[in-house]
Amino acid sequence: MKAIVYANPQNVEYREVEKPEVPEGYVLLKNAYAGICGTDLNIFAGTHPRAKAPLILGHEFSATVASHHPQYTIGTKVTVNPLLSCGICMPCLSGQSHVCDDLKLVGIDVDGGMAEYVVVHEDKLIVLPEALSLKTGALAEPVAVAVHAVRKSKFLVGDRAVVYGAGTIGLCVALTLRAYGASEVVVIENNELRLRKAEELGFQTLNPSKDNVEAVIDQLTNQSGIDYVFDCAGHPAVLAQVTEIAKVQGTVVIVAGYKKPAALNLLQGMFKELTMQFVRVYTKRDIELALDLLVKNKEFDEIITHTLRAEQAKEGFNLLTTPTDAIKVLYAFGEVSNENESV
Repeated sequence: MKAIVYANPQNVEYREVEKPEVPEGYVLLKNAYAGICGTDLNIFAGTHPRAKAPLILGHEFSATVASHHPQYTIGTKVTVNPLLSCGICMPCLSGQSHVCDDLKLVGIDVDGGMAEYVVVHEDKLIVLPEALSLKTGALAEPVAVAVHAVRKSKFLVGDRAVVYGAGTIGLCVALTLRAYGASEVVVIENNELRLRKAEELGFQTLNPSKDNVEAVIDQLTNQSGIDYVFDCAGHPAVLAQVTEIAKVQGTVVIVAGYKKPAALNLLQGMFKELTMQFVRVYTKRDIELALDLLVKNKEFDEIITHTLRAEQAKEGFNLLTTPTDAIKVLYAFGEVSNENESV
């Protein structure tokens, strides 16, 4: 079979690999679509601490069941919960396996979904709603990240929110907030091409390199500050501002992964009695809620800016590592014309 393989830093190859065997308790999947995630870009750059070449990338994907299984018929449309937990640490034993002490992921620690076929454990399959296409189903994982962040924040209907970052996760968070009843969502981003997409989705946008963010937020909130601030950018400049724009007893949610320690105005956070919520990945319930959102809210589809053939492996990573309008890039595997989706 063919697969997109991380070969070495700055290099992915579309090449022939062995089709996986199917151990007992596992299911063979025929992949349909796989998305490039920020983690995949870290692997591509050679900076991910666990991913080792050669590795089949991809933990955001949709597929159909391709092997006999008592619970799933062949052809069933599915997505996958890619989290691999140990099952024996305290978080796992207390029902919080998504923050397992030794958490691993498909596509990072084992081969992933950027291939014609992949084998996953039967308990990792999540059936897609009948009304959801395989293409949209590939967004289940990033939308689940957004759902988890919003739910953990204890967001209240009618409150205002600011989202830093207009990449895939930032836009997913913004759309999730709006779907869950936010009265106002402001998206802050330096990349004008990404800001344009946020504007097309109907969000108020600010470019911190041009706009006075604090003055605009003061005007919007009558100088009371914003209720919820979601950091989906992961840049130290964001942390310097979040405590400024959050209201007294507001909430700051750190969604992005910081690679290095960053400065935070803890004294200002204390004076305002801010809540700071850190979030990590998602639970199975978050994925189920994400699928429900994807069925009901077609705007999430607009985050997909590029759909490439799998053999265009290098082009996909180039789109996301050079200045372009790319947000979510998907690879299509195999025959998908039955859903009237062009590549």
